[in-house]
Amino acid sequence: MEILGVDVGKEFIDCHLLAAKSAHKRVTNSVRGFEQLDAWLRNRKVRKVHACMEATGGWSEELAFFLHEHGHVVSIVNPMQITAFGQSELSRTKTDKADAALIARFCQAMKPRLWDPPTSAEKRLQQLVRRRRSLIEMRTQELNRLDAPGNDHIRDSITKLVEVFEGQIAVMDAEIKSTIGNDDDLRGKSDLIQTITGIGPVASSTLLAETPHIEKFESAKALAAFAGVCPQLHESGRSSKRPRRAKIGKRAIRPVFYMAAMCALRTNPIVRAFGNRLQQRGKTKMQIIVAAIHKLLALAYGVLKTGRPFDPNWA
Repeated sequence: MEILGVDVGKEFIDCHLLAAKSAHKRVTNSVRGFEQLDAWLRNRKVRKVHACMEATGGWSEELAFFLHEHGHVVSIVNPMQITAFGQSELSRTKTDKADAALIARFCQAMKPRLWDPPTSAEKRLQQLVRRRRSLIEMRTQELNRLDAPGNDHIRDSITKLVEVFEGQIAVMDAEIKSTIGNDDDLRGKSDLIQTITGIGPVASSTLLAETPHIEKFESAKALAAFAGVCPQLHESGRSSKRPRRAKIGKRAIRPVFYMAAMCALRTNPIVRAFGNRLQQRGKTKMQIIVAAIHKLLALAYGVLKTGRPFDPNWA
């Protein structure tokens, strides 16, 4: 199986085929461009490739779906991994063509995990959840403007726009609920996750949207690392720093689980006891909240892995 490094841009896609005779191909980021890429591979007698690309949201996922449907395997990796790999090679060239070749070499050396495409219902849920998040961010911006001084003449305009955003958020909430309710797999997972005290519909739908195959993670720790709530250690010789949260992972999961953790620290007996132990050990408030997020993700992983609802008396 040949290796195909793919650098995805908004307008163009640069591909580097790592084979006995390496080659480069640039196509437009469109269905027509995808078809040209497929024809190029067939003309070179390439039947199956392991395509690797950086995670760039919808720009990379559309191509990933196309390649997967045409019999290829795909890996979608964190851009920071590619950057670090390039630094390890002391790479100084930064062009789309060079980036595609770098991604191909990364794929060959690191053999990243294969991408498992979401179902149509999971893809729809992901789009709805992300749209809801965007609407909330825009509403927050307008509310901040409403509270700012010197806005007397535009308050009415801001208020009307906030009402529009709130109406659209309500529409997204209804569509998210309908999408989950009409799919047996999503509904079953959502029901299991929400048996965990502290996790409500928003946190549950966000987790399912951003990690559609959550039960396939190797461990709860791997899920926490994916969400970006694992501590990052700094130790070298006699020098050491206080562990901090690693600034990598799915940014979208953390804000909603921050609120869920705040709730769970008050209402979930297991998380509350866990937080009390950390407090007695002198941990800061933020460290306790991050640890509570980690605990909630571990509980969510556990109920989905076992298929059994949360039991606060299990321990």
